[in-house]
Amino acid sequence: MDPHLHPAIPEAASQHEPPIETDAVIVGAGPVGLFQVFELGLLDIRAHVVDSLAHPGGQCIELYPDKPIYDIPALPVCTGKELTDNLLKQIEPFQPTFHLGQDVVEVQRQADARLLVRTSRGTVFLTRTLFIAAGVGSFQPRTLKAEGIEAFEGSQVFYRVKDPNLFKGRNLVVVGGGDSALDWALHFATSGEHRAESVTLLHRRDGFRAAPASVARMHALCEQYEMQFLIGQISGCESRDGRLAEVKVVGADGVTRRLPLDMLLVFFGLSPKLGPIAEWGLALERKQLVVDTEKFQTSEPGIFAVGDINTYPGKKKLILSGFHEAALAAFGAADYLFPQKKVHLQYTTTSPKLHKVLGVETPVFD
Repeated sequence: MDPHLHPAIPEAASQHEPPIETDAVIVGAGPVGLFQVFELGLLDIRAHVVDSLAHPGGQCIELYPDKPIYDIPALPVCTGKELTDNLLKQIEPFQPTFHLGQDVVEVQRQADARLLVRTSRGTVFLTRTLFIAAGVGSFQPRTLKAEGIEAFEGSQVFYRVKDPNLFKGRNLVVVGGGDSALDWALHFATSGEHRAESVTLLHRRDGFRAAPASVARMHALCEQYEMQFLIGQISGCESRDGRLAEVKVVGADGVTRRLPLDMLLVFFGLSPKLGPIAEWGLALERKQLVVDTEKFQTSEPGIFAVGDINTYPGKKKLILSGFHEAALAAFGAADYLFPQKKVHLQYTTTSPKLHKVLGVETPVFD
């Protein structure tokens, strides 16, 4: 790692107290970052957590807090918010310190092998290990390019669903062909609690990047006149009395039609940006951090990467994969931090030591 390569530091950095000395700093408070706290805690490693968002939960909270998740082991279904709440409860015994609303802007190797980590708000850490659980990095939704549409962002045009109640009883147009577009279109077309007055799904072609079952359900609802599907692209918009009244849609036949609406939901995916992470001197492959599969360490000793930010042969971007990576990264960190200490695998079911750490009673079996 080049010790001289780092972005400019805000002036506020010099106004803060001396560095916080710790064994671990986790960059990212999404599900994988939160579970990293738990796995480290089981090995007596306490962590500080930094996240650019003002709240824990990452994409689960920012993009789909009420969207159901079906592939978390032992949880047949849970929302992004429920998953985050459960993870926060699970890590309570380890009392992590959160530093929210700030980005890590500098990482420097020190002479004693520790890492100096500085945030955009001037918080400084001296840590022995660093865990990057930053998802896709700093992400922003890809926006709709149509003249005048930006004036209605946040009032009638949205790129994520934070409050489903906003769309209840409205004439809603959903744009996109991925899972998010299909899932929310189906939700607002059928939900008893948040059902829209009307739902029109708009996509540029009759092909989708979504689950086949969702596509089939959408077509079935269209046949039942519960929603509508149109092929085309938005080319412009019209407003009346300061409000968005309709969008202009160019169809596959080249004809421009006007589509009235109350609300517009756009799901063109995310534009991931690594930001300062790209300047930390770590090995990268297609804007992802290269790690080993033994301990999920990057090209720099003591720096680990878990979740969607990393890459390795056979990588699958699933939350449950990130949980597995966090467990192995914790053991890798324990070996790095305490090379003379034998780290034994213990089970939360039977270990009195772990029960004490977790604040639970050791069960007595007949």
